[in-house]
Amino acid sequence: MASHTAHSGHSAHSGMSRPRIVFDEALPVDHRLNRVYRIGAGLMGLFLLAFGILGLTDNIGFFDTGGNSAIGLNTNGALSVLSICVGLLLFVGMVIGGNFASTLNMVLGVLFILNGFLFLGLLDTASDFLAFKIQNVLFSFVVGLVLMVFGMYGRVSTNLPHDNPYWRARHPEAEQRAVTAADDQVR
Repeated sequence: MASHTAHSGHSAHSGMSRPRIVFDEALPVDHRLNRVYRIGAGLMGLFLLAFGILGLTDNIGFFDTGGNSAIGLNTNGALSVLSICVGLLLFVGMVIGGNFASTLNMVLGVLFILNGFLFLGLLDTASDFLAFKIQNVLFSFVVGLVLMVFGMYGRVSTNLPHDNPYWRARHPEAEQRAVTAADDQVR
C-alpha cells in the first residue's frame, strides 16, 4: 500500500508545525482504485483519438475556422492534432495506471475546464484559432468534469474507508495505533 512520511514544516502565520504527506510508492498494481483511474483515462483517450482522427480525415486546414465538424463538434487541423496528442497521453496514463493516471486525469480535467472558459470568451472572434463553437465549449466542460471525477475517485472524500491508502496518509496517528496494536498482539 502507499506509504508516507511526515515532514514537519513551520507555518509562517501560526508558528506551528504541520505534517506534510509525501507518497513514497504508488498504489499496488492490483488495487481496485487503479481500475477506475485506468478506465477513466482510457475512455476519454479513445474518444479524443477518434475525434482527432476523424477531424484529420477531412483534409481541412490547420487553422481553418470554416466550420468543419467531426462527431458533432467543430474542428480544424490544429484541434484534431491536439486531440490526438491528449488522447495518446491519456492512453499512456491508462497503461501506467495508479497514482500517475489519477493525477493525470485530475490535471487534464482542470485544463479542459480552463480551456472551456478560455474559448467561451473567444467564441466568434478572430482569436478562436481552434474553431470552437458552443458545443465544443460544453464538451470541454463535460470532459473536464468527467476526468476530474475519475482522477479524484477514492482520493477525495470525507468518508474514505480506513484501508484506503489516501485516508491512511492523512491520518498517520491512526496508522501508528494500528501498527502498535498489531505489535502488541504478536507479543
